[in-house]
Amino acid sequence: MDQTRAVTRAVADFATKYVPDGRACVALSGGPDSLALTAGAVAAGLEVHALVVDHGLQSDSAQTASAAASLARDLGASAQVLTVTVGGDGGLEAAARVARYQALNAARSDRPVLIGHTVDDQAETVILGLARGSGPRSIAGMASWRAPWGRPLLGVTRATTHAACEQWGLTPYRDRHNDDPRFTRVRVRNEVLPLLDDVLSGGVTAALARTADVLRDDVDLLERLAADAFVDSVTGGGLNTKTLAAQHPALRRRVLHRWLMDIGATEPTARVVDAADALVVRWRGQGPVAIGGDAEYRLVVVRRAGVLTTDRLAR
Repeated sequence: MDQTRAVTRAVADFATKYVPDGRACVALSGGPDSLALTAGAVAAGLEVHALVVDHGLQSDSAQTASAAASLARDLGASAQVLTVTVGGDGGLEAAARVARYQALNAARSDRPVLIGHTVDDQAETVILGLARGSGPRSIAGMASWRAPWGRPLLGVTRATTHAACEQWGLTPYRDRHNDDPRFTRVRVRNEVLPLLDDVLSGGVTAALARTADVLRDDVDLLERLAADAFVDSVTGGGLNTKTLAAQHPALRRRVLHRWLMDIGATEPTARVVDAADALVVRWRGQGPVAIGGDAEYRLVVVRRAGVLTTDRLAR
């Protein structure tokens, strides 16, 4: 079976809808997914500029990035290596992601950036969202298009991208981090999903991706309504608890989540949002809700004179 055709068709169909001028960047790591995406984008007739991010996390990262850029040029794309410094906030995996997306956004000019996430990545994202209790948005997974980021291969399996690279005669880079059990996503990929497939007699990856698709439109509608509710509830730098309490719980929680993000919450999980929600609809004079901070102070949410606001408390 010609897997190169499946990849090329997926990219071409995506480009018809979202890349009308035919110019796009591709986030290229050198791995099989992004390499197949780059080859498929060139084969689909796009003018491709490959952006290769060197995170500097391995001793040979510069050589790996240079080799990936060379592969892109051999395929007919232009290429650029972006060297970044990865911080330590939120763990290595999260910090690398932040640095990568910042670099890609800065380098893309006016072009969209195509990313090689597959249906397998989507299933992993749904599992992680469920486990973290982060709410429907995380379970809705990754959107195929949220400007400027595009994911043409969300309907394509990882097995297809690997086979396509082989059929194109391409040798992908194998990132050791993709097999490192220190990373939660790696364990979900190598342990959790195979076990679920075994217990549930297969089809789990596709079922999780369908769940994400079903939820995404619902979540988008709720978030548009919540944006209006947010405007109605904001007063100064805080939230009017009377106005907010009158909102449907589904909208109220989204307003709280957005506000917590805006004021610098480290990670507004469902538990943090619930605690903030209690200050609105289950007010008993309870104490502040911790939402972040640093070594010198704690950032907390308090209710004062019917308004949710923040305080910084010295540690």
